Amino acid sequence: MPESEEEIATARNARWVLPDEPGVEAHGLAVALEQPLWFAQTLVSRGIETPADARRFLVPDIAALHDPMLLCGMKEAVVRVLQAVAKREPILIYGDYDVDGTTATVLLKTAIDRITPAGGPSLVRYHIPHRIREGYGIQSSVLAEAATQGIRLVISVDTGIRAFAAAEESKRLGLDLIVTDHHLPDGMQGIPEAVAVINPNQPGCDYPYKELCGAAVAFKLAHALLHAATKPATDPNAYRAVDFLALWDKLLPSLLKLVAIATIADSVPLTGENRVIVALGLRALRDQRQSGLRALFDLAGVVADEERGPSATDIAFRVAPRINAAGRMDVAADVVRMFLARTPEEGAALAAKLHQLNEDRRNVEASVLATLETQMEALRADEPALSNMGCLVLDGEGWHRGVIGILASRVVERMRRPALVIAHEDGQAHGSGRSVSGFHLLDAITAAHSEEEPLLFDRFGGHAHAVGFSLPSDRVPLLRERLSAYSTGKLSSAMLQERIAIDAELPSAELNPDLIKKLHLLEPFGQGNREPLFLSRDCQVEEAPKTLKERHIKLRIRISPESTVDCLGWSREIVWPEKIAEMGIMSGSRIDVVYRVRENRHPQFGGVEMELCDLRLTSPTTTN
Repeated sequence: MPESEEEIATARNARWVLPDEPGVEAHGLAVALEQPLWFAQTLVSRGIETPADARRFLVPDIAALHDPMLLCGMKEAVVRVLQAVAKREPILIYGDYDVDGTTATVLLKTAIDRITPAGGPSLVRYHIPHRIREGYGIQSSVLAEAATQGIRLVISVDTGIRAFAAAEESKRLGLDLIVTDHHLPDGMQGIPEAVAVINPNQPGCDYPYKELCGAAVAFKLAHALLHAATKPATDPNAYRAVDFLALWDKLLPSLLKLVAIATIADSVPLTGENRVIVALGLRALRDQRQSGLRALFDLAGVVADEERGPSATDIAFRVAPRINAAGRMDVAADVVRMFLARTPEEGAALAAKLHQLNEDRRNVEASVLATLETQMEALRADEPALSNMGCLVLDGEGWHRGVIGILASRVVERMRRPALVIAHEDGQAHGSGRSVSGFHLLDAITAAHSEEEPLLFDRFGGHAHAVGFSLPSDRVPLLRERLSAYSTGKLSSAMLQERIAIDAELPSAELNPDLIKKLHLLEPFGQGNREPLFLSRDCQVEEAPKTLKERHIKLRIRISPESTVDCLGWSREIVWPEKIAEMGIMSGSRIDVVYRVRENRHPQFGGVEMELCDLRLTSPTTTN
């Protein structure tokens, strides 16, 4: 595992965490897999040390999915849903407004519709809350309306694990509640009282993988229902039997498309079962039969064909933002309608609406970010005060609540410390927070809430890296004070300094088109299985650096006497042209480069490229 660190000044002022020299495990894997040493070293750095583990990692198989019946509460949930189908009881799926919640709604509705006897309308209705008007969580008013419409079963997806009041209200209204969720339960109150609670993170649940997203938990319920329906019912009118071979060959892979999108969008680790889900889902997404999603892919510029499907990066940065934009800017129920569209025209129209909403979101985000940049500059100007703050709390009046989560991530990227971004509106403060590795943000705001009277939040929740909350605006100064006190001693300097973990020092001869094929074997990349970073030392800059579109940089680098390669720096967290000039890098400079490998597919000028992550001037002691 990487342990040694180099602290020579780099462009990002980051520590380079270098890999250990390849050990016995890496050498053994390289031989067993007939792969180069850097490939085996990358696997070992991810905890994969045996040939058997490596083969399971490199060739994800649907058989590796765990039995859904291992989830606590699953048996009770399946029995109650099948009972509702048999009695033709209307069912309400209570979703959420992000990618996770909307896709979970679609897949669970699809599964229940599939086992409902043909000839009548769908039993399933759904409710996707409005982010601004309703906020996160199950609302009592929606439950009351459902009861008046004759609904007797409510199934939550991606929400509900802390819905104690909603569970009590359901009981009062005569509604049966099934909770499917993945968020962390309340450590003090436990779980809500319901017919069934399905959450791998609930106390007493022995499910072997705890990192599922909300859509994956809903998929487990869908899987269990479909599997139960492979056995003919005693009463043939109870439910529609599912053909077992069709279930495995067509229906489950189709549902995995949705779960893969949600898993990537929700930034849960792409390890274990999640890796299998995403790998199989991305493969299934090569076949774009659903008209709305196909139109959305086209608008996002995502290529999906029989040879190669979309990458996890395509989903994370092109598709997911367009799906999320509906919940951020308008009505997220449009996402469900897009996925369920029956005609190409309807699907295309809804996809176009999501695409435009994403443009609107980007414009709103840019406007608020400009204000946040001013606040961040003021903080940087007072370094002693900044050091004492720990977790940052930045707020403003009238900011659009739909973009504060994204903006919290932007603040963390720029300031390298956990941050809450809060929008004030009519005396109420609505916030979202993001953290850095090692600092548990949900624990932090939980401590701030209950440290002493008064309690801070009207509602809050989340996990280690991301939280959401609301509170009266006049309590924000107290929140800032309590978080600052909590952070002292818990937010270490190591957490605040960027660390760049390098997977391998790549021999120049390996930087060729065959490397691209080997990297594809390690996909999908994301949280928990990040894209490999490589180091090449003592490279010579061949030409004067070129500025692209006023913000980006292109370097032509000689990596060996025989070969040169283009190195492109995209200015996101750092403005590369300014930094290159500040470091005095010019034609003839010798540099060490940390980079990701990219493939330029231009028919004339294509080939292997570097995407710049960081660089430094080569130390004279290491110059060839």
